[in-house]
Amino acid sequence: MRALVTGAAGRLGTAVLNELAARDVEVTALVAEDPGPLRAGRVVVGDARDPAAVSDALDGADAVIHLAALASPEVAPPETVFATNTQATFVVLNEAGERGVRRAVIASSLSITGLPFAKVRRHPPYLPLDVDVPLRIEDPYALSKQVDEATAAMMHRRHGMTVTALRFPFLGDPGRLTGHAERLARDPAAGASEMWSYLDLRDAARACLLGLTAPLEGAPVLFVAAPETLMAADTRDLLAAHHPGVPRRAALEGRAVAIDLRPAQRLLGFTAHHPYPLGSHPDPHPEERHP
Repeated sequence: MRALVTGAAGRLGTAVLNELAARDVEVTALVAEDPGPLRAGRVVVGDARDPAAVSDALDGADAVIHLAALASPEVAPPETVFATNTQATFVVLNEAGERGVRRAVIASSLSITGLPFAKVRRHPPYLPLDVDVPLRIEDPYALSKQVDEATAAMMHRRHGMTVTALRFPFLGDPGRLTGHAERLARDPAAGASEMWSYLDLRDAARACLLGLTAPLEGAPVLFVAAPETLMAADTRDLLAAHHPGVPRRAALEGRAVAIDLRPAQRLLGFTAHHPYPLGSHPDPHPEERHP
């Protein structure tokens, strides 16, 4: 297999390059600007929205991991976030399909639910989150991910290409996860919109590889995350305090994350191998604990 990785110089892109290198997968990296040395056999500097640059980068590739995107609605004007992300996904997948590529993975996001960037706190209709949960989008980043997933389904129908969309939570290496865990320990409400979920970058990269190699068809959409939250408190206590009254479709014992990870386990064979060593953060709001 020779894989094209777009957005290869980013946080997740770098982790994916490391994972593919460890598996002796030949890689072409598509980057917006020259970042210096990368773990890739070939580096193409170009815009993922540019069909010519993408076509060049696809030379010899038979698989694609598409990660290039503006990663928040706050990093650029809303029209730029939406247009950049959706155009890049369309161009990369369409060029790949035209060249006969049959396997691709795209980075979707838990933010597609509309919860993380909502202007006021919103509650999901039920928990755990799954791919059937109604989307309540009100920001351009989440909307771009909804369009990206629809684009993946269209490209499967158009080209017969299997395109797996991975809905990622907060991603980080151990250092970044430590900072996030400390913030959430101080302010648990800050993690409520994402169910206090996370995933180590090494696990995220492995999920991308599994999306190319597992026996899949169509355009599956899968949540991937660590099986436990980044909080010391029990999940039921957190939900009682921050999502009161939301119906629960699973017991959510202990620190179990309120996301249905069973489809990723069944279809990809994916479980996280790098849980964050949380230790024992003190409960900053013991008065919010519920029986």
